[in-house]
Amino acid sequence: MEPRLPTALDDFLFDLRGYLILKNAVSPELVEQLNRAIDTIPPLEYGEWYGNAQRRDYTKDTGFELHNCLELGGPFEELIDHPGWIHYVHHYCGEEKSYVEGLFIDECILSVRRSGGHHPVHSGGYQGALRGAYHYANGVFRCGQCNIILALSNIGPGDGATMVIPGSHKSNFPHPLAGDYARGDRMDTLEGAVEVHLNKGDAVLFVDGIMHGGSSRTNPGERRVVILRYGPSWGATRFGYEYSQALLDRLPPSRRAILQPIKPLRPPMKP
Repeated sequence: MEPRLPTALDDFLFDLRGYLILKNAVSPELVEQLNRAIDTIPPLEYGEWYGNAQRRDYTKDTGFELHNCLELGGPFEELIDHPGWIHYVHHYCGEEKSYVEGLFIDECILSVRRSGGHHPVHSGGYQGALRGAYHYANGVFRCGQCNIILALSNIGPGDGATMVIPGSHKSNFPHPLAGDYARGDRMDTLEGAVEVHLNKGDAVLFVDGIMHGGSSRTNPGERRVVILRYGPSWGATRFGYEYSQALLDRLPPSRRAILQPIKPLRPPMKP
């Protein structure tokens, strides 16, 4: 696949709305390989480890969520610097044209949601964390984190689609009807929210500071996505996960540089 580059229209819409839909971001073959790999994962309880990946569902309603999923290897490793989006995330959150230019994946999550599941609304510009903030000045983007959600199943009405409130990454006020994340309030009918429908292989890119969540899945079957959260090279993983030395050692330098942009600096071992 030829690398995709953000256009002037992409920049305009990303600034205006806070998100972009990347159609056919990955090939059908890669989608199939990822789904086959998912089918081999054994049942896991909350908190249980599978190699260097861990089941850590955000809430009881968000479904099966396997954190540090790049450790599954194989086709998952291709997502690290996939040409369908890597130039986009570098442009928006990779400290472009600075002395610390580069990327770091601070979260990577496999999410499988079944009927009844949803993800409560969260984020937004009002009192938002700097980690996910949207910023543009002096001709460059300086976003704290940009998310890629890659669809591994078709996601339409009733499938538990990602929901966003366009423009809320710049909001100076709280949404008066947004409810409470800790309480698990749903955003299905939240004023201003829209569902992002995707076909298998499509991806949605959004700044983490936009108000977002997941609509209620009412259809049978599974909603399968992989979530990659990119940030600047000096970042750290949110929950303290570490990429294993085995994974780092087998990656080509370009991919390793995204998972370990700054190598540990230690004194030499004493004899």
